[in-house]
Amino acid sequence: MPPRPASDMPRGKAAVSDVYSAMRASILEGDLAPGARINIDAVARSLGVSQTPVREVLQRLEGDNLVVYNPGRGYSTTPLLDLPELRSLFEFRLLVEPWAARAAAVDRLANPAPALKKELEAFRDVMESSGDLRQDLVAHDTRFHDTILAASGNPVVRHAFAQTHCHLHTFRLYPADVDGAITVAEHTAVREAIEACDPEQAEAAMTTHIRNSFDRFAKAFEGELAPLEDSGPPRKRIIT
Repeated sequence: MPPRPASDMPRGKAAVSDVYSAMRASILEGDLAPGARINIDAVARSLGVSQTPVREVLQRLEGDNLVVYNPGRGYSTTPLLDLPELRSLFEFRLLVEPWAARAAAVDRLANPAPALKKELEAFRDVMESSGDLRQDLVAHDTRFHDTILAASGNPVVRHAFAQTHCHLHTFRLYPADVDGAITVAEHTAVREAIEACDPEQAEAAMTTHIRNSFDRFAKAFEGELAPLEDSGPPRKRIIT
């Protein structure tokens, strides 16, 4: 299935970045269904480009864990996360991100609150002018959390978190916060605690945000769900 009608796509010799943006959006928005085989020729014709940039983009999307390559079958979109995978991902986030928020609040000189405020203000402007916020919400969520992880001063943790591509995969599951209002409110609470240099409150606000996010995305699954619990060593052992 082509990503979307050809009339909506760039024509001519489009840049690889345009093809990447179009295909990424099609996967996140479900135009290319989870687990669907990707017909390179059909995608190229839909986008009005040769197969070369499409193949290059597929390799990049494979690095994003949005497509997989199977010998003899070619490329297909990755399946959606199942509930155990979602829980594991959020347990990892619960270990890393409250610690990062606490660390960001402790360091007054490298406090990321101004950058977080700027990001929130920019996204609020988008909320007022955009009808479909899915792509913008994914981008905002990614930038907000990465800003905090960067401020923690631990590049190994930041890289490990980036490798999960958690924002891309969770937002494929369910339009949990269609207008972005809930996310903005929880992000604002985190930012305010960091700005106040209150590490305990920053940690608590981020913990609440992660737990609430899990509950929202878990609505994509049927049945009773156990609450998301801390995993690994007690938090007091990993907080600095």
